[in-house]
Amino acid sequence: MIFWLIMREGLSVGIVSPSYKRHRYPVEIISHCVWLYFRFPLSFREVEELMLERGVIVSHETVRRWCAKSGQAYANALRRRQPRPGDKWHLDEVFVKINGEQKYLWRAVDAAGNVLDILVQNRRDKAAAQRFFRRLIKKTRTVPRVIVTDKLRSYSAAHRQVMPLVEHRSHKGLNNRAENSHQPTRQRERAMKGFRSVGGAQRFLSAFSGISPHFRPRRHLVSAHGYRAEMTVRFAIWDQVTGVAGLPSTP
Repeated sequence: MIFWLIMREGLSVGIVSPSYKRHRYPVEIISHCVWLYFRFPLSFREVEELMLERGVIVSHETVRRWCAKSGQAYANALRRRQPRPGDKWHLDEVFVKINGEQKYLWRAVDAAGNVLDILVQNRRDKAAAQRFFRRLIKKTRTVPRVIVTDKLRSYSAAHRQVMPLVEHRSHKGLNNRAENSHQPTRQRERAMKGFRSVGGAQRFLSAFSGISPHFRPRRHLVSAHGYRAEMTVRFAIWDQVTGVAGLPSTP
């Protein structure tokens, strides 16, 4: 019953299934491999091994190409289904090691914990903060009522230039929501033993931040039955955005 309710809702918003032309593997296998890679801290070779255990022979390089081609498209489709961002945004930045060099990962989430955007940059100065602010406004097509940051001075300087009418609350203790949002990225960064390039990190994290949270409901806030029901809905949505739900049923 839940599945068909989701199907009806999806059709009403005009879901367009991704194209799988010239792919010799079924859609279900492509979707499952991409889900495994972005949902769990697995390497491409580990995904290859898991699929082999299921009787599916696919190389790790093929899995890599599927994730590079379809990961961002799936993440974008999931983001389009999210509710409109709240008017209170939490921003934070952390350092990441990329090919041995220190870079900075900027992240913004709303009050519900939904990731609004991420951006990998070389610095965390005023220019970097301005660039992130403008990117956020352009991507969300809205301006928040309040932004919450830590005490990094770059935020205050960029705030005065880009969104001076927005209330700015600068306090270390108020920004736990954005800081907690970094944890899955840190876990994945350790599993991958770091990122090799800025572009590769940006592409992976952009897809990862759209897919991984979809399968991470706040489990501690619901019962086991409620969690299973919620995950059933989320898997049905995943089948929609990947095109699996549109396949004809087997007799």
